[in-house]
Amino acid sequence: MEKTIEKRLNRSEVPTEMTWDLGDLFVTRSEWENELKNLEADIQTVTTFKGTICDNKVNLLNCLKAYETIYKRMVRLGTYVSLRQSEDGTNPSNQADSILFSSVATKLSKELTFVDSELVLIDEDTLLSYVENDSNFQPFKSYIQDIIKTKSHKLSPETEEALAALGEVSSAPFNIYQMSKAADLTFKPFLNEEEVELPNSFALFETKYEFSSNPTIRKNAYESFVATLSQYKNTYASVYATEVKKQVALSKLRNYESVTHMLLHPQKVTTEMYHNQLNVIFNEFAPHMRRFARLKQKELGLETLHFYDLKAPLDVDFQPETSYKKVKEIILDALKVLGPEYSAIMEKAYNERWIDYSDNVGKRTGAFCSSPYGVHPYILISFQDNMRSAFTMAHELGHAGHFYLANGHQSIFNTRPSLYFIEAPSTLNERLLAQYLLKNTDDYRMKRWVILQSLGTYYHNFVTHLLEAEFQRRIYDLAEKGTSLTANVLCDTKGTILKEFWGDTVEIDEGASLTWMRQPHYYMGLYPYTYSAGLTASTAIAQKIEEEGQPVVDKWINVLKAGGTMSPNELLNQMGIDMSTPEPIRQAVQYVGSLIDELEKSFN
Repeated sequence: MEKTIEKRLNRSEVPTEMTWDLGDLFVTRSEWENELKNLEADIQTVTTFKGTICDNKVNLLNCLKAYETIYKRMVRLGTYVSLRQSEDGTNPSNQADSILFSSVATKLSKELTFVDSELVLIDEDTLLSYVENDSNFQPFKSYIQDIIKTKSHKLSPETEEALAALGEVSSAPFNIYQMSKAADLTFKPFLNEEEVELPNSFALFETKYEFSSNPTIRKNAYESFVATLSQYKNTYASVYATEVKKQVALSKLRNYESVTHMLLHPQKVTTEMYHNQLNVIFNEFAPHMRRFARLKQKELGLETLHFYDLKAPLDVDFQPETSYKKVKEIILDALKVLGPEYSAIMEKAYNERWIDYSDNVGKRTGAFCSSPYGVHPYILISFQDNMRSAFTMAHELGHAGHFYLANGHQSIFNTRPSLYFIEAPSTLNERLLAQYLLKNTDDYRMKRWVILQSLGTYYHNFVTHLLEAEFQRRIYDLAEKGTSLTANVLCDTKGTILKEFWGDTVEIDEGASLTWMRQPHYYMGLYPYTYSAGLTASTAIAQKIEEEGQPVVDKWINVLKAGGTMSPNELLNQMGIDMSTPEPIRQAVQYVGSLIDELEKSFN
């Protein structure tokens, strides 16, 4: 039989309606380039205050206002170039602009380090009195509070300036990783059971083939995928080891108790909250997931459940037809429960082209939401015509709704809550979508399918990202003990974690041990565990909305508008949730256990 390959579109071939409208940031690249040049010239509006902000309150306030203006412009410029690089990392112009902006941003960051260095010299009580008693300082509340909290970890002004000058070098591990994934990694086509060649890529594998009901496609796509990963494991290990060593070195320079303490500091959470999240889920959630794995093996008729089978659909004969248009309608209806103000934001996202949903050559894998201050959020997703993509879309729209509200009600310095909280609004949307779908069907197979999608959400956050977090915890521990982080060490650590979690229910092969190569989150501090923290919180909030209705919704919208003006636990306390104890985590684990109970009954 003749072999055919389904061609992936180049970026220039993608229909306009499938792309985001970057014109809301800059109409043309030339406009962006001119603004970048102007920004370099205008930096003196801030640097003119160097050496004077400790002199009096007026100088301090004027410096902060000038800094705020420059910061807003930097965010807008950086977002534009980042989004262009994300939509097509193979484009030489995008690559060059990314490098150009990184160079300018590093230079400007170096020149602006004096603001932090001089702020820490001002008496803490004086700074707090400004924030508490003078409304002019309210836009800088979070910034000033963070300065006070990190005061003991600040280095000399000269050292801080030198570190800022090395910004491009410091971000090199992440940039190398992203560039390699987007522009260099290629995967050989593979054969389906009819001997027809199918193309493979990061996006196709992680959004389509892993979820295929066809065991041949799952197996062959996986083998094609890990074959390429294996070729790069030593290079990627070297890149990641550099990132880890950098963080460990910085934690020692800044006199933190450990690298974990340093990375948790900006999240405004305790080490106890961090370890609770990992320990409870890793130990108490694993038995439920092993039950799920055994059920999947039985219903799929597999002699052995391989790692590449874990995301295979259970009810293979029931796949609700869907499309981008249909998913849009479902999501908008499902999120009406959050009220007209929130629904209007969701409508804007679709109608004003905030979303880029094509799958083209060079496009960044996965999905994300970028929310530049003063514009509107942008969502990247490689949409596939399956309902799993609907949950991913709802997730990213949760981020968009959150930051549209926060940006609209807070100053740029007060918009960002802790990473610990970031995934609560996004995963809540997934929970609300599941509740909506369950309420709007009497078909038992559809209900079972929705439960499976819900389990997909928990799998993503309580398994995929939680096991990433456990990997991070162990790798940082090894690094602080002086262990060399070779590819073998990274693979052995990942393989051990997977075997401990899944026990004897899943065959963990060498390809599974390469999973640490698949996500950029390892270059983002202690980010992976926050997915489980957010879903823990949103599980409780969704239940409260279902039981109590509008009063809870009103509180939630106000929490979103609060942005970063409170710690994550203070935000969640507004919703009646206390994350300083392991109880909400255990309740979420028990809830997932009940879903698996229902699933087992449905197949008996």
